[in-house]
Amino acid sequence: MGSADLVPGVSGGTIALITGIYEELISTIKSVDREAIRLLFKFEFKEFWTHINGRFILPLLAGLFGAIILLAGLITYAMKAFPIEVWSFFFGLILISSFLVLRRIKHWNVLVIIFVIVGTVASYWITLATPAQTPEGLWFILISGMIAITAMILPGISGSLILLLLGKYEFMLRATKEWDWLVLGTFLVGCVIGILSFSRLIGWLLDKYYDLTLALLSGFMIGALNKVWPWKEVIEFRVNSAGERVPILEKSITPDQYWSITGNNPEILLAILFFAVGIGLVVSMEKISAYYTKK
Repeated sequence: MGSADLVPGVSGGTIALITGIYEELISTIKSVDREAIRLLFKFEFKEFWTHINGRFILPLLAGLFGAIILLAGLITYAMKAFPIEVWSFFFGLILISSFLVLRRIKHWNVLVIIFVIVGTVASYWITLATPAQTPEGLWFILISGMIAITAMILPGISGSLILLLLGKYEFMLRATKEWDWLVLGTFLVGCVIGILSFSRLIGWLLDKYYDLTLALLSGFMIGALNKVWPWKEVIEFRVNSAGERVPILEKSITPDQYWSITGNNPEILLAILFFAVGIGLVVSMEKISAYYTKK
């Protein structure tokens, strides 16, 4: 999940879903409630640890932050040096993941199909949307945090992409660089409010409308494939804090168009190889997860 969250356009929620821990993740986040706070302030740490499912959340958080710390440089380098291979890998990973999620739907009907289509269209539209000009007041920073953090538990949609569309990606990078504690603190409060609220909504939907919820989530993953398509034409740039031109608006194109426009080799064979590696990794992860679930 940590590695996926480092890649713009890829959600850690996707990884949680395909590894079979998604529902436990939602349940664990929901367990941070009044009872958890009561146990913590009464210094009943053992009961608090059990209540919040500490044996699950501790290794998960360790993996998340461990990947971010250890792999951030490597993934950033790989995305610059081998963009087609990296995006092909994630394209294969998300494509097969969406089919595996669809396979979990127990009862197919017209409404389920409609929810798949709605999720696909909504996610695809997000990948095409142009970044907006938005207020810089603390109230909007709070809202931005609430919205962006949902990407952590929402398959197919990246938090960095959401911030970019809200016009707050560069703003939050600058706040982090300048250690603007007021902005960072406000954003963090929004994240806490968002993830605690949204996890309860997703948990309720999974309990009441399991098939429809999976249909919507799988649609989000299918629509997000446009974001990770390996061959892109850059339509619009932005200048980051380091003074570098960074693409913010891209259009998916065919390999031959990519060659014609950029003059670069589309590396089709390597793209197919890494596409297959992404599929193979997900299938392996699912089999390992199924084995330990039965065990």
